[in-house]
Amino acid sequence: VQLQAYGGGLVQAGGSLRLSCEVFRDVGSPKAVGWFRQGPGKDREFVTAINWKGDRSYYIDSVKGRFTISRDNRRNTVYLLMDSLKPEDTAVYYCGDGYGLGYREYEYDYWGQGTLVTVSS
Repeated sequence: VQLQAYGGGLVQAGGSLRLSCEVFRDVGSPKAVGWFRQGPGKDREFVTAINWKGDRSYYIDSVKGRFTISRDNRRNTVYLLMDSLKPEDTAVYYCGDGYGLGYREYEYDYWGQGTLVTVSS
């Protein structure tokens, strides 16, 4: 299983970005996907996750109402739409492939390489 995250970039505060996480899987069904991020000088933190079917998700409080996770299993891709971005959202964003809507890193078996999001004030 390989994951490829992309879509990061530089955006002004209040702007939007959409990240994508493409999952390459030889066999097996889609699994839950989570997004984590690691800001400058910070530990990696959970942001949001979506189940394999795409009908359940949850978010950390700091992004609720601003970020939306979704998926298209026909394209093997999970999306993270980020609106009303703030400078504190600046981080490398990683997607992980796992079994449930876990918020801990060890609950994800495979990871993408990360994509950098920079929000200027």
